[in-house]
Parts: sequence; structure tokens; C-alpha cells
Amino acid sequence: MKYGRLAALAAGLFGTTAFAQSSVTLYGVLDTGIEYVSHANAVGDHVVRMPGITGELPSRWGARGAEDLGGGLKAVFIVESGFNLKGGDSGQGGRLFGRQALVGLEGRWGALTFGRQYSMSYWALADADILGPDIYGIGALDAFLPNARSDSTVAYKGKFYGFTVGATWSFGRDSTGTGNSPGQGTCAGQVPGDVNQCREWSAMLKYDGTYFGVATAYDEQRGGTNAAANFFDGITPFAISGTGDKDARLQANGYLNVAGVKVGGGWVGRHVESSGPGGDVRSSLFYLGAQYYVTPTLAIDGEAYRVIVEQQDARATMASLRATYFLSKRTAVYCNVAHVWNSARARYSVSAGGGGTTPAAGVGQLGAIAGVRHTF
Repeated sequence: MKYGRLAALAAGLFGTTAFAQSSVTLYGVLDTGIEYVSHANAVGDHVVRMPGITGELPSRWGARGAEDLGGGLKAVFIVESGFNLKGGDSGQGGRLFGRQALVGLEGRWGALTFGRQYSMSYWALADADILGPDIYGIGALDAFLPNARSDSTVAYKGKFYGFTVGATWSFGRDSTGTGNSPGQGTCAGQVPGDVNQCREWSAMLKYDGTYFGVATAYDEQRGGTNAAANFFDGITPFAISGTGDKDARLQANGYLNVAGVKVGGGWVGRHVESSGPGGDVRSSLFYLGAQYYVTPTLAIDGEAYRVIVEQQDARATMASLRATYFLSKRTAVYCNVAHVWNSARARYSVSAGGGGTTPAAGVGQLGAIAGVRHTF
């Protein structure tokens, strides 16, 4: 009888027509292409490949649902799995639902959710960052930003008269090591007697109007066993193993829609405090982009980025230009070209697709990709 009840519950969860007041939607993105990257290693060789991670958008599939509980209250859930078309393998460290796995309640007061989910850094960036999680986007200079999610998280987000407020609290941000911030190490959770180990919290205030919007967010990760800080500039990551250590990002951004052109830009300031050999390191990342629809089916957009890591004496400038042609509401083809100029100590790779494309220090890198994207 017990197993029968569990089977009935599972069938009700995923059945799209089981109850009139419930809905479940299956969705996904398939996106990849053929990429060329110059100076893909220290001796200057180039590579032609199918990238492992992303094109315009990371590939994923998922299910989201809601049940009307009456009085304006709904139960909601999302399970979302990232995967790589190149090999069919799971992303986010091999997790089944590494992108999102959450359940909660939603009402006029907002939504309160529990599980693995995005931090407020992600939501604050979503409108001002023109290229988003593109292979030649902001993730090439700070891989955390398009991957800002955490395990064991309680989140609240609500919108009131154009203002959006939100906050998250994670009891242990990352048990796999690649799902939260690539290359940043595992930090599974608290230990008895220490409530700070691997803790993460974030907060956001955002305003969206008819023609413009602004946002600010703060995100703080505490140190713990195996945790590390990576500035993605080719310099070896360093440990932030003490629970007094922290890795914090503060951002401010905005966007403007005028005469059919969307312009967005902002700043992300990062401060890592370590009691170990890494010491204190600060960085600033600036970005400015624009998007214009030449026709209803052809979009041209681009973005420029500048990152400065003070204590590591690493600097880079990157420019990215993209054209997207929509064959239908669900299918598009695109071409994207970008170049990164590295300072004498920096080894940033233009490709957020990763996978052995790190140039020698001080060497620039050109990337180009032609791809196709389909949503369902």
C-alpha cells in the first residue's frame, strides 16, 4: 500500500491533466555550434571544435509546475537539468538537476522557495547584461556570474509596483565543486558548532520601468573545507578554508530602452578575504552593451568588458559582437565573434566554453562560433 501511494503521488506530480487546478510544463533549450579559438594553448596553437558547455544559451531540460491552493496561493516547483550536446553528459558536476531543483509557495506577497536555486547575483544581472550566458559573454571573465546558484538554499523574491526585492540563504553552497562557481572547490555545508562554514547569502533590490531599469545586489560566500577563490585569470586559485574567510561580490547596473535600442551596463566589485597565503584580493569588472532588432527576425548585439584584479596585477579587455536570425519562434541561427586582450600577467580565455583554450600570459585570443539554438 505504501508503494502504491508513492506511485500515485508521482503520477499526480508529472501528469499535466490530472487536476484542473494544476499545471506542469516540460521545457528545454538545445544550443551548440562549431567554434574557432586562436592561441588556445601556451605555444599559440588554434583549435576548431564543438564547445562543451554553451553557445548563446546553455542547453537544458526541465519541468516546472504550479498548483492553485486557493486564496491567491500556489504551490510551485522547478527541476532543471543542464547537459552538454557535445557528449550528452550532465553539467554542473554531473548532477541530475544541477541548474535548479526547488519547491515552494507563491502568493501576492511573493515566492518562498527551498532547494538548489539561483542567488540574487544572477537575477540582478539578468536585464542589464546584454549577451547574458553567451559563450563569449561575461562568464569568460568571471565564471561565477552566469552560474550563481547554491545548494541547500532558502530564497524569497517579490515584486511590488515595479520594485523587486529578493534574498537567499544557503546552509552549504556547493557539495560538488563545479555547480556553483567553476573551479572554486567544494564547500558542502555546516559542521557542528560552526554555523558559518560554507554559508552563502545574497540580497537584491531592483526597479523596472517602462523604458529603463536599475538593480543592485550583494552576494557573500564564507570559507570552509576545500573552498577556494578563483579569479579566472590564469593565476592559481587559493584556499579560503577559514570560516572567517569570505568571497563577496557587490554589483550595480542598469538598462535603457530608447528608439528601438536596448543599452545595458554595470559594475561588479569582488573582494576576497583569506587568512591563508592568498591574502586579500579585489577586482572590478565593468561591462557595456547594446542590442538592436534590424528586422523582427534579425537581432544585432554586442558588449565590451574590462576586468582589473589589483593584487594579482591582471587586466583584460574583451569585445564581443553577435548576430541572431530567428527562423521561427523556437529556432534561431547565430554567429558570434569576440577578442580578448590580456595584460602581461593575465591569461583570460575568450571562450566561456572552456576546455583547454588558455593562452600564454599577455597573449590575446580570438574566438568565433556559428551555431543553432532550438527551444521547446
